[in-house]
Amino acid sequence: MKRLRDRMEYRPLVSLLVILLLCGIISGGSFFKISVVDGHLYGRLLDILRNGSRYMILAVGMTMVLATGGTDISVGSVMAISGALACSIVDRRILLGLNGNVFAAVVLALGIGAVCGAWNGFLVAKLKVQPIVATLILMTAGRGIAQLIADGKIVTITSDAYYHISGGYIAGLPVPMYIAALMLALALLLTKKTAFGLAVESIGVNADSARLAGIAVEKNLWLIYVFCGVCAALAGLIESAGIKGADCNNCGLMIEMDGILAVAIGGTSLSGGRFSFVSSIIGALVVQTITTMILAFGVAPEVIRVFKALIVIVVCLAQSPAFMSRLKGVLDKKRVVAQG
Repeated sequence: MKRLRDRMEYRPLVSLLVILLLCGIISGGSFFKISVVDGHLYGRLLDILRNGSRYMILAVGMTMVLATGGTDISVGSVMAISGALACSIVDRRILLGLNGNVFAAVVLALGIGAVCGAWNGFLVAKLKVQPIVATLILMTAGRGIAQLIADGKIVTITSDAYYHISGGYIAGLPVPMYIAALMLALALLLTKKTAFGLAVESIGVNADSARLAGIAVEKNLWLIYVFCGVCAALAGLIESAGIKGADCNNCGLMIEMDGILAVAIGGTSLSGGRFSFVSSIIGALVVQTITTMILAFGVAPEVIRVFKALIVIVVCLAQSPAFMSRLKGVLDKKRVVAQG
């Protein structure tokens, strides 16, 4: 049991189960109701998996970035760029030679996400710009780039093939769930079956020591930000497919905070070091479950941000050695008084 409690996945998983239990109690069990319509599964649990897929994919990319002691607050803008590019191609507004080909649109959108990540990686790894400042540049300019691609308009599309990215089903389960699982598997493969995972953790613990140990810090940082950019672009494709269009002003707005929150709930230190993709995925499900719970029970959407702010406070305090040490001292003192 102690070995289980020591795992990074333990605390976020317990948090998720407690929230789901509360949802079940408050709803009288209806929260867990699942129905089958035309061979597809429907229900709030499926909504959590579908809508939370964006957070899960972002959390996978953000985990690598935060594990190095960095951050990426441009992912929302990258989502807007990729969505605008893909929808504009499918709607035949740009690159008319592609004839609205969905596959080409997806590939180019992921490519632009990689370019955005490479830009962030260049600023952080080569020019040594602070990650929050480096990614703030693209966060600010990104939506303008998306507006230029979409010609300042909300691009709407009618392509069933593109909509399938978000609204489709495979074996009765939502397609976005499979996409998130694929990205998780890819990240685990890169970090568990190669030396890349050790490099990521080493950079987060001490980049200078990692460099002296022979780790190509700059190259790895570049790759990490590229991977995060691709994850953001993929999340943008899912969001734009879900609304059948590209809304450059609102696509991924403030979602970078949710991505960071998901990783923090998962237990990855915001100062870098030890990380777990599975924990971050659970953290993303916690974030989406809270959102779904509030909306399902008719609570004002504005309350969602308050809940998330409270969670941020708890997470930050839990990661503060000084606070946890003081809290442990207070609890030990109370225990002694109670026993005496």
